This record gives sequence, structure tokens and C-alpha cells, in this order.
Amino acid sequence: MTNTQAFDLLFERTNEAIASLDSIPVARVTGRLVKVTGNMLQAVGCRFKLEQRCLVETSDGDMIEAQVVGFDHTIAFLMPIRRLGGLFAGAKVIPLDGDSTVELGDHWLGRVVNGLGEALDDGPELRGGDRVSLEPKVINPLKRRPVDSPLDIGVQAINGLLTVGKGQRIGLMAGSGVGKSMLLGMMAKNTEADVVVVGLIGERGREVREFIETNLSMDARRKAIVVAAPADDSPLMRLRATLLCHRVAEYYRDKGKDVLLMMDSLTRYAMAQREIALSLGEPPATRGYPPSVFNALPQLLERSGNGENPTGSLTAIYTILAAGDDQQDPVVDSARAILDGHVVLSRKLAEQGHYPAIDIGASISRCMASCVAKEHSALASEFRQAYSGYLEVKDLIPLGGYQPGQDLKLDSYVALQPRLTAYLKQNYDASAGFTDSLAELAQIFQSS
Repeated sequence: MTNTQAFDLLFERTNEAIASLDSIPVARVTGRLVKVTGNMLQAVGCRFKLEQRCLVETSDGDMIEAQVVGFDHTIAFLMPIRRLGGLFAGAKVIPLDGDSTVELGDHWLGRVVNGLGEALDDGPELRGGDRVSLEPKVINPLKRRPVDSPLDIGVQAINGLLTVGKGQRIGLMAGSGVGKSMLLGMMAKNTEADVVVVGLIGERGREVREFIETNLSMDARRKAIVVAAPADDSPLMRLRATLLCHRVAEYYRDKGKDVLLMMDSLTRYAMAQREIALSLGEPPATRGYPPSVFNALPQLLERSGNGENPTGSLTAIYTILAAGDDQQDPVVDSARAILDGHVVLSRKLAEQGHYPAIDIGASISRCMASCVAKEHSALASEFRQAYSGYLEVKDLIPLGGYQPGQDLKLDSYVALQPRLTAYLKQNYDASAGFTDSLAELAQIFQSS
């Protein structure tokens, strides 16, 4: 190498070194931990931003990820994503830059993950794919694709009488032990959607494995993604899992897929929000729920539904726990006002062995009229009229208060009762397609 070449090489590398100086941080500002109360951490010494992610040092040298959930003057309130352990006074708190992101792709199909996108099954690590933020994408309401076509979910009573449209959001509302999770699993197994995203939020840990092995067939597992955050996870992990399952559903919707998002349950999400709000000192308002909970619900539920893509759809089904079978529970009432329909499950029907225990009179699909033909809508209305007419005299029949022949229309309702009840029942292992459900509905009145 000549002197000239050596000089040129030295000059080039010197310029590269000088240019790289701008990307080297001169100093990293950190805070320190000053107080721990329950799951709430308090840190000072740094400018923290709301919802910013941080790393908190532990006594054994590990780092715990936390998130800023509030502040008071110079004190920042943080909540850990994982369980606490090994914290000490004066521990280093390192703020992180950028939004929370995950790498999404088709390698997520068939997998079970936690709220951080980490695999919970025995499969390989979820590496690669598109880097996407957990932050919601704001959609112009005028550009949303309308709900105008039905989605087959394999349940005869819903397909025929409470038709769900592609892009609709409905709630399964009932007390504990009435069959919400079983009905959810039935839909997951039988739906025609391209991708099924299941969020198991705040439920019993044993239900995660049971849902996968019992409710999902092998074909359903290949197109399903399960995001699980059991009840013993931190409130923040439950919130992260909720946001993640919505983000995954949005990702596939925007790729042109028909997505079915099922979340069990919306009530546990509201309870996680309540835990954080009460820890921050927010006063309880309605039955112990702070006002911020009812502000968070529409922000979450508006993420589901159709987007701007003319070929993709995101249909969402949320289970909602009605405490004490009270349909005026604040979370139930708030969700009912936001969602595009609701399916109410009756404990009385469940106790009679009627499955699925759908109370047709109390349930409604607000998008059905725009998704089905007029003939279908007329048949569903006729069914409702006949069923409600029978219920009016049901209690009078054993007492002798109903006398046949006085009201011919009422007589026809009573005569139809066995067929109406049979239509509403369906074995857990059975699947009823949309076309078959409509044919069975028409058969009820053709035979009368």
C-alpha cells in the first residue's frame, strides 16, 4: 500500500468515526426508586412520560419492566408488568424510548403467547416479521368498511336469529357459570373466519389449556392465536394482553383477512383498569368503578370493527360478566351502549339443560337487517313473535288458565313451541352452517 492509499484510508475512517459521534449518547439519565406500595412504585430524579416503559433494577442484577401510569409533581408512579421481587430503595430506574412494539407475522398462527408477545407453548421464539406498535391506528369513521355481509359462526340460534355481520361487535352477557366460555369455544371451533384471535384475560389459569385442547379442533388451532393473561398476572400485564390481542386482530384485518376476535372477558379488563385507577387515588364512582374505566371502554371497543381495507374485516365477540345476573351492572350497561348487539344467556335456561342458554327475547343484533335478505329478517321476526307469544301463556298452561280455541294465533304459537325450542338448542359438538340454519328456520313455519 502506497503512502497516498494509506492516507486516503485513514482519512475515510476518521470521517466515519467523527460522523458516528452524534449517535453515541454522552450520558444516560436515570431515576431512582423511592417507594413501593403494593403493586405501585414511586420514582424520582428523571423526566418520565405517561405510559412510558421503564426498567427497574433488582438486588440480583436483573431488570423488571414497568410502565408509567401517573405522576404527582416530580414523583412518577409506575406499575410493573411482571410480579415484583428483589426491589430495594434507591434502585436504578431507566426510562426507555419509543412505543411498545412486537414483531408480527404468520408464524404467530397456532401459537399461545402472553401480553408481551412471548411464547407460552413449547414452540420456538417468535422472532421476525413486521415490527408494529401496540398503539391503536386511528381510522376515519367515514372510511370504515360497512357491515353488510354475514359471518358464519356455526351456532344455529345466532346464525338464524341474531346474525352477526363481518365487522360487527357483540357481547355475550351472563352471570358466572352460565356457559359464556363454552359458547365462545363453540364459535372458535366452527367459524368460517380466516384468522381467530382469542384473548383469555383475567380468567382461571387452567382454562387456557382447556380452551385450546377442548374448544379448538386441529384445523381451528392452525388459524388461531391465543393471548393469555391469567388472573394471577399483574393488572398491567392483563391490560397489555388486551391491547396485544386487538393489535394482532387489526394486523390481519389490514392484510385483507376476515378476523374473528374473541375476548374473555371484558369485565376482567375493566377490573384491571379499576385496580390501577384506585392505586393512583382516583375515587370510585359507580359500584366501585372509577370514571376512567368507562372512558377506557369505548377507546378499546372502537379498535375492533372494520377498517379502511375493502377486503378485510374484524368481527369481535366479548364476554361480559353480569354480577349476580344483573343486566344493569355498570360494565354490562356501558358495553351494551357501545357494542353493535348483545347475546344474553339465561341461568334459568341453563338450569333446565337448555344449551346454549340464549334468551332470544333479551338479545339483539343491531346489524342483522343490513346483512341478511328481507325474507330471512321476516322469518326471524316471525320466530320471535311466536316464541314471545308462547312465553306469555307458558305459566298458565299447567294451571288450566289457557283454553285452546279462543285465540287461533295463540294456539299456533303453542303448537310451534317444540319446534321453536328444538331450533334454539344445539349440542356442543355440533356445527350448524349459515345456510343450514336458515333452511331449518324456514322449515319451522313451512311445516306448521
